[in-house]
Amino acid sequence: MLIREAKKNEVHLLKEQRFAAYQSFQKELSSKQWERLESNLAFASNSPSGMEVFVAEIGWEIVGSVALLSSGSTICTEKQKLSEYPEICLLAVTPEFRSRGVGKALIEHCIDMSKIRKQQSIRLYTGCFMKNAIDLYEKMGFTHVASLDFKPLDDDFTVSAFHLDI
Repeated sequence: MLIREAKKNEVHLLKEQRFAAYQSFQKELSSKQWERLESNLAFASNSPSGMEVFVAEIGWEIVGSVALLSSGSTICTEKQKLSEYPEICLLAVTPEFRSRGVGKALIEHCIDMSKIRKQQSIRLYTGCFMKNAIDLYEKMGFTHVASLDFKPLDDDFTVSAFHLDI
């Protein structure tokens, strides 16, 4: 498996990969929640300032992607405020390649990049429906920071915050 920075000409391919990776969660979300998630996925396809996108490639096929926001960037969440830490967002693994270490490798790459940049900590936010991802984050040492959780819509959907000292 090769982890590398995404190329500019892969924007459309990455958008499709992300949507395919998240499609299986549509049935767990209300139509408003799904629309919000689609909007976030599309936003990341534009690679806003301060965002790096990395891909996992197996045999020339992109099987996963993740975005890393530098500290001081606008965070991926609905809060739209500056993050004091680098932030991992929009981890997406193609369904056929789940449980093969792709997500872990992408997260480890983001952690390594943050260490190289002398960052002390890293954060991420994830939907409460992402149970396998939450298990992965906790196994990797991330801790839940309930005080940073938020509800982007007026419903029971919670976005959970996780933090790791590196």
